[in-house]
Amino acid sequence: MLYAVVAALGLVAVTVAVHIVGLTTLLRYFLPGDHLPAMRFWPVARLLIGIAWALVLIHVAEIVLWALFWLRAGCLPNLESALYFSGVTYATIGYGDLVLPVPWRVLAPIEGVTGTVMCGLSTALFFAFLSRIYSARHRAEPQDGVSK
Repeated sequence: MLYAVVAALGLVAVTVAVHIVGLTTLLRYFLPGDHLPAMRFWPVARLLIGIAWALVLIHVAEIVLWALFWLRAGCLPNLESALYFSGVTYATIGYGDLVLPVPWRVLAPIEGVTGTVMCGLSTALFFAFLSRIYSARHRAEPQDGVSK
């Protein structure tokens, strides 16, 4: 049991580190410096679609990380089962058709909570991009007929 808790803490730390690297990379790639996309539909749509794709890939990497742990620990019989279990647990879908062995079951809710927190961080980043775009657009529009 103690080993499972220590393993869970390590997995949470590595998951957060992967997410931080991913979010930092996104910030540098999609909004370097003060660069903002043109305030037209397609440039903003391309930016947001690219961010969404990248965020999904970050989450997939984290799901794979947990799946490899489940496989290595002998909790699940093969990679497909480990990926499936990890995906539905991380996303808090939790079908329950696959379960972990008794000493490891306490880790499944920890993966679910970690996935929820990481999705929250991704949502926050997405909101930050939207806020920055809206703020730039708002500053660029003339107010009361006076151009800024």
